[in-house]
Amino acid sequence: MLLQDTALIFGRYMRQTLRSRFAMLFGILMPLLYLLFFGPLLTDLPLGGGGSSWQVLVPGLLLQLGLFGAAFAGFMIIVEKGHGVVERMRVTPVSRLALLLGRVLRDTAVFVFQAVLLVLAALVMGLRAPLAGILIGFAFVALLTISLASLSYALAMRLSSAHTFGPTINALTMPSMLLSGLMLPMSLAPGWLDALSHVMPFRYLVDAMRDAYVGSYATASMAYGVLVAVGLAGLAVTVGTRVFRKAGA
Repeated sequence: MLLQDTALIFGRYMRQTLRSRFAMLFGILMPLLYLLFFGPLLTDLPLGGGGSSWQVLVPGLLLQLGLFGAAFAGFMIIVEKGHGVVERMRVTPVSRLALLLGRVLRDTAVFVFQAVLLVLAALVMGLRAPLAGILIGFAFVALLTISLASLSYALAMRLSSAHTFGPTINALTMPSMLLSGLMLPMSLAPGWLDALSHVMPFRYLVDAMRDAYVGSYATASMAYGVLVAVGLAGLAVTVGTRVFRKAGA
């Protein structure tokens, strides 16, 4: 029943997404602009590590795509609550976990698709990375999306206004982006800033993806990245499920 319910919810929201293809493609615009206008500035600069500037920038842009996209996924819940959709779902026998997973898996499919488009554009511009590293990068994007979308939906269930939700998400995502080293490696930062960045979980995902893009898979950064990504996804789904069950949504 859980699989059937999840597939039902996933199909409902995926159909909505496919009817709005422009919005789905528009979500990749910001990382693509960074790729086009910021990437060439980094060419031949000593950014640390064994890879090119594209192997440093593209993993960060992929995680930026997941970070900002999935973090704001909860807006849909607020809209649905305003239109009574959530109230109608409360009277159905659908699993509360499926109500969360169906939404989250739709978001994951969308952002992985956008990540594929971004990587294809980066390959045209000069990115060279092993296929295995690129696939590992997509897996990290998927895990990050699962984590942040679950937490975003849980927060949206607790809040009643988009005016509260938006500033809250901005207050959380901006420090996350700045302290994770998405744009440039934190090894280039002053010692105190580099040390502070280690409290940010996304830092470990960025480092692991950059290792993958240069073909280094058996590294400490990769191990930490996998543990943090899987642990964060499991914790976020657990929190989201509890909130959905308590809210009866």
